[in-house]
Amino acid sequence: MEDKKKMVILVDDNPANLRIGKNVLSETYTVATAPSAAKLFSLLETNHPAVILLDIDMPEMDGYGAIEVLKSKPETKTIPVIFLTGMADPGEEEKGRALGAVDYITKPFDPQALIACIERHS
Repeated sequence: MEDKKKMVILVDDNPANLRIGKNVLSETYTVATAPSAAKLFSLLETNHPAVILLDIDMPEMDGYGAIEVLKSKPETKTIPVIFLTGMADPGEEEKGRALGAVDYITKPFDPQALIACIERHS
């Protein structure tokens, strides 16, 4: 019997980014995708991922708002959050880490570096 794969939830409002991320990660992980923070919270009702990969720039609730909610709830506050975003500004990275992100990766990402980052934090 094969080892159970770790679960990763990938949150991004861009369907192409979700597809690319799932393709890159699905050989190594069980990947659930969410096009919004609302869908992320819905997935978390029945799943406990090893890591959440979270985009920052999303409509309705951005990644900063989402991580604040995650870190405020006892059932999700210990899940590592890695921002996976197109925002390459050092100030944005600092803000993300201050809100509780364990890492910050800019898009486009290197697949091996992303997997190494997930392994480091899961």
